[in-house]
Amino acid sequence: VYEIGGGTADGKKIKAIQTGGPSGGCIPPELFDTPVDFISLTQIGSIMGSGGIVVMDESDCMVDIAKFFMKFTVDESCGKCTPCRIGNIRVLETLNRISEGRSSMEEFELLAELCDVITDTSLCGLGKAATNPVKSSMQYFKDEYIDHIENHSCISGVCKGLVEYFITDKCIGCGKCRRECPVEAISGKTRQRHIIDPKKCIKCNNCLEVCPVSAVIRQ
Repeated sequence: VYEIGGGTADGKKIKAIQTGGPSGGCIPPELFDTPVDFISLTQIGSIMGSGGIVVMDESDCMVDIAKFFMKFTVDESCGKCTPCRIGNIRVLETLNRISEGRSSMEEFELLAELCDVITDTSLCGLGKAATNPVKSSMQYFKDEYIDHIENHSCISGVCKGLVEYFITDKCIGCGKCRRECPVEAISGKTRQRHIIDPKKCIKCNNCLEVCPVSAVIRQ
């Protein structure tokens, strides 16, 4: 990733890599020296799979990443066996609740058990490897899951249900954010600090991107 790939294009800190395709595990930086072979990757919760590597930086949320790969598995399941057909849907539903701050540590523990049951009882390779991204992210990035569950916070600002936008006193009242808001959630007079209505805001990020003085913050 670093020596051949040159790191990230924008210089952001790499948070994790995922190997082997959608059923591969999410590997933290401290394990980046792991040899890319079948046995070594299996030992740390990933797979060789297709041989591909996906790199994730600090702007990625590991709960959201787990959701992304689980959506793929749910869509690809043939539906023959119950653990894969039903179990993976339950996993995805749980991840959705975690990403929205509507879960608990008890459900977190149940999620880990469910993932193990799906791995042990599914009939084919898809089902047996389906929860690798979830299990590995829960193991190596547990703090992010706890942050979502207990603090209702997403450190990467990806999970929209846990993020709010706010305009600080740095606002010069230029009106750019108001004009760019697709749902008219921003109000304010020229040369006065503008205000975002959280009930209308769809968290599209437009206001943060267009503000010329970085007065909009995401918290």
